[in-house]
Amino acid sequence: MSKRTIFHVDVNSAYLSWEAIDRLEKGYELDLRTVPSIVGGDEEKRHGIVLAKSIPAKKYGISTGETLFMAKRKCPFLKTVPPNYTLYTRCSEEMVRVLEEYSPLIQQYSIDEMFLDYTNMEKHFGEEITAAHEIKERIKKELGFTVNIGIGPNKLLAKMASELKKPDRVHTIYPDEIADKMWPLDTKELLMVGSRTREKLANRGIKTIGELARSKPYYLERFLKSHGILIWNYANGIENSPVRREGLPMKGLGNSSTLPFDVKDMDTAKKILLSLTETVSMRLRKSKKSAGLVSIKLKNSSFLSYSHQKKLEVPTDSTKKVYHHAKELLKEAWQKEPIRHMGIHLSDLCSNELHQLTIFSYNNEKESKMDNAIDKLRQKYGHEVLIRSCFLHSGLDPMLGGVIKEKDYPMMSSLL
Repeated sequence: MSKRTIFHVDVNSAYLSWEAIDRLEKGYELDLRTVPSIVGGDEEKRHGIVLAKSIPAKKYGISTGETLFMAKRKCPFLKTVPPNYTLYTRCSEEMVRVLEEYSPLIQQYSIDEMFLDYTNMEKHFGEEITAAHEIKERIKKELGFTVNIGIGPNKLLAKMASELKKPDRVHTIYPDEIADKMWPLDTKELLMVGSRTREKLANRGIKTIGELARSKPYYLERFLKSHGILIWNYANGIENSPVRREGLPMKGLGNSSTLPFDVKDMDTAKKILLSLTETVSMRLRKSKKSAGLVSIKLKNSSFLSYSHQKKLEVPTDSTKKVYHHAKELLKEAWQKEPIRHMGIHLSDLCSNELHQLTIFSYNNEKESKMDNAIDKLRQKYGHEVLIRSCFLHSGLDPMLGGVIKEKDYPMMSSLL
């Protein structure tokens, strides 16, 4: 049996690069990649978060996921452009067309990251490193943006390789290179190690991926449960999921509702937000995706709309986690005026394929099993077979939009 060869193709500063190219093609003289610039937020209102940043912006300490307000404080002359997801989908499609010339097996991990199975393709396009450089140069020449390509025997090591020095590079992490290239890195660089997991590891003297790899699995399991076994496997380069042929990823999933009455109190607002979250999270799990960005949108009785969003450290498909973040956004955003419309949107979607044992940053295996069990019951017997107790006698619908039949709630549910 042939050894597996997997490529991970990752666009460098994707949204920023795609915006820069599009603007240059339209006659703009300024290349956003050459100045401190970001994609995200509303420059006039100075709200929202940073979705992508240029390399010059990074030198000012600006990071993805921080608020536009904080980014502007670090660099007052920061150039800000709003996101254009239609453009990003088109650029992603163009890259897929190039990659399809090198393998029939392409899997999109997110809109700007693709896995390519190069196993047994050497006879057609040469050795893997030669082919990777050819792909990288073709994308730069034909499409105008740069990518990093990581090469490894599985998707995990290929992805870890692509995260090494950027931009416009080809890197490998083969099994005999794990100790030199991966083990010296901080544990935060390992897929599925978020800030809380990193802190728990550091408190026990585990600060590098190598120290994690050399730890006893049963010891990690004692304080991280099944997630400890997962990241121990990852630290040792163990991951066996196949590259699955998939269509283009969804840009996001949303759910919103125009309410039959104006909401004026926080308790009711949170219940409605929970009902929207229940439905959209169920759809997210059905699509086998996790969300890295949670947004809420509110429209008041004067028809003024505003939104708030948060970048997650670790993508999730957990109803509980999505609702937790949405609830915090509601507390921050709501100005306590009457609300007539409320919505939630999940984006920055990625596949669950790489972390199929658990997709959470610490012990939530039971929570994941419960979500999936509830989904199966609702799909089989209807959404009312299980509802949360807070909706009893509330007069509010426990699930809005998505899986709800239009005839059940004719004036209430709509998709963002």
